[in-house]
Amino acid sequence: MKKLIIIQTVAPDYRNLVFQRIKDVLSNNFELYAGKESFEKTIISNSKIHKPIKNIFLFNRRFLFQLKIWHLLFKNNVLVLEMNPRVLSNWIFLILRKLSNKETILWGHAWPRTGKGSKSDVVRNTMRKLGSKIIVYTKQQQKELQQKMPNKEILAAPNALFKSEDMCFNSSNEVNNLIYVGRLVVAKKVLFLVKAFHHSIDSIPSETKLIIVGDGDEKKILENYIVENKLQDRIRLLGHISDYNKLKELYNTAIFSVSPGYIGLSVTQSFGFGVPMLVSRNEQHSPEIEAVIENKNAIFFKTDTISDFKNQLVDIFKNRENWIAKRKEIVDFCKKNYSVEAMAETFIKLVKK
Repeated sequence: MKKLIIIQTVAPDYRNLVFQRIKDVLSNNFELYAGKESFEKTIISNSKIHKPIKNIFLFNRRFLFQLKIWHLLFKNNVLVLEMNPRVLSNWIFLILRKLSNKETILWGHAWPRTGKGSKSDVVRNTMRKLGSKIIVYTKQQQKELQQKMPNKEILAAPNALFKSEDMCFNSSNEVNNLIYVGRLVVAKKVLFLVKAFHHSIDSIPSETKLIIVGDGDEKKILENYIVENKLQDRIRLLGHISDYNKLKELYNTAIFSVSPGYIGLSVTQSFGFGVPMLVSRNEQHSPEIEAVIENKNAIFFKTDTISDFKNQLVDIFKNRENWIAKRKEIVDFCKKNYSVEAMAETFIKLVKK
């Protein structure tokens, strides 16, 4: 069996279970390499099994070159690289390994952030052509990319945070809170969420609190707004939490989670606890939007519109019993499609047929 080697910009805590699952199955036939921090400084490595490498960011962190990986260049292993054109060292790996007939697999978003019609997809497509195979984040992206590249093997590894056995739900009717889990940055629109919740307070149960889990550049701005408007009893700003039991405890108090900006990996986390999500409709969502089924596990509000956010929130509480009854269905859907085991299996099969 060949060794599976994965090189990442970072190995954040939300990937720990996936990488550990691969390690448990492949043992010494798996190695993980990662730098200290990503393009966004708030995303850092927090893994016990990765081998540290050096990330050198260039041109105001627009590009990256990695060191301490070059001994892997011509190894006859299955090598998985990030499908990110901004990682300059990956281009060298791809070209030289292709010339030497070594298997190099690309893992990442099928399309640029601005979509598959973006002009920058010309660059990404050049990178895709250099890969032996491609792993994308959703089955929908797999289907779309396969149509574009019919002669390339395209695989899917849907993003996952929990093992199947850890997905569960709170069947109690005593759930009133809203929860946001994610980075506190402008693109995620957490300040909008705080303001929209503030304007909705008089229309929802008095015991309802907004729980915010995460860190980022906007933390101080959020703290100031909460204090200035005397919302300390209604909004809890908790910082970053990765512990499963603590997250479970928080989600168990929530009737809905919220994505005020573009949707991300937290949607599968929310569904893993049976908690539906209130989602901003017109955003450049990440591929995880594939998991969202309107009126089944989520509802949408009009983007950047406080009045519609409020209306949807009022409607959620009017239909509380119906949404609570959907929790088992939401968890079962997540177990089937977004488990750590399913995600890891795509990588394990690269070397273990």
